[in-house]
Amino acid sequence: MASETAAALTALANIQLQTKPATVLVVDDDESARHLLARLLSRQGYTVESAVDGVSALEAVQESEPDVVLLDVMMPGLDGFEVCRRLKGDPATRLTPVVLVTGANDQAHRVEGLVVGADDFLAKPVDTYELLARVGALVRLKRYTDDLDCAASIIMTLSVMIETRDGHGDGHCHRMANHAAALGRQLGLDVDDVQDLHRGGFLHDIGMLAIPEEILRKAQTLEPAEFERVKSHTVIGDELCAYLRSLQAVRPIIRSHHERLDGSGYPDHLAGDAIPLLAQITHVVDVYDAVTTRRAYREARSATEALDVLRHQVAQGWVAGALVEAFADLIAQGKVGAPERSEIP
Repeated sequence: MASETAAALTALANIQLQTKPATVLVVDDDESARHLLARLLSRQGYTVESAVDGVSALEAVQESEPDVVLLDVMMPGLDGFEVCRRLKGDPATRLTPVVLVTGANDQAHRVEGLVVGADDFLAKPVDTYELLARVGALVRLKRYTDDLDCAASIIMTLSVMIETRDGHGDGHCHRMANHAAALGRQLGLDVDDVQDLHRGGFLHDIGMLAIPEEILRKAQTLEPAEFERVKSHTVIGDELCAYLRSLQAVRPIIRSHHERLDGSGYPDHLAGDAIPLLAQITHVVDVYDAVTTRRAYREARSATEALDVLRHQVAQGWVAGALVEAFADLIAQGKVGAPERSEIP
């Protein structure tokens, strides 16, 4: 727990102190052009890295993680359009701003640049004031995006801390993340949905941070008022993530993973297809983990017993049978088993 707290404090410090100079990667096969841009940017305090072609540019982005890439369009081998397409197609680099620099100022180049995901354009010969203005604006955007991701990391870390408060025991969030992602893959969902399920596994109960520990650890049946307090964690968790752009996709999981197909769930009494699919998936793995994990008021039960509970919920009209049977297939294949650790994405 001490290491997780330290990680949260470090992330918070990174948000508050952006003292590292911004890094700009200049990519051009023309040496004089590289030197000119490097000189102009260095005078303004930027750290400048250089690459001479498309292949070395891709390698440099991975190594130096620049804040902005100035990318010449016309290069031998991989041209600027292809480099931009690859950067924007990689989840690790798609938020890195790319400025295409071209001697051609025609509409066709700009249209192709937009198609491959370019963030801005500069025409040769480069105007110094325009260069600095565009780079400055994109650096601010990149820093803002990094801050949001850093804030999201803090919340992800805090979500793991819930395990020590609610009696689930170590590994609950990791199991939820891994099982939900595995079920998403089993169902043939795309990469983005699987990633959202993985994050949602960590964050589904983030709102529990606002619930008193004496309620979370109570071994006896909760009083009606106490149960209502616990149920509020779905709305609280949704609100905690409301202002973080990088977590928008997991908010439906956080808010709706206790909804039921017949409308008897909470907090919004959604029914049928109105319940987001990712929330339905998270509900299935949450029930499974709850049954198979030791709690203060009972011992852990077997995977077979957990599936019996889920199938009973199907019979009651609470859960989609297709999701439960897909999860049962995962268990039969040995893809859901002993708790394992997982890195927070």
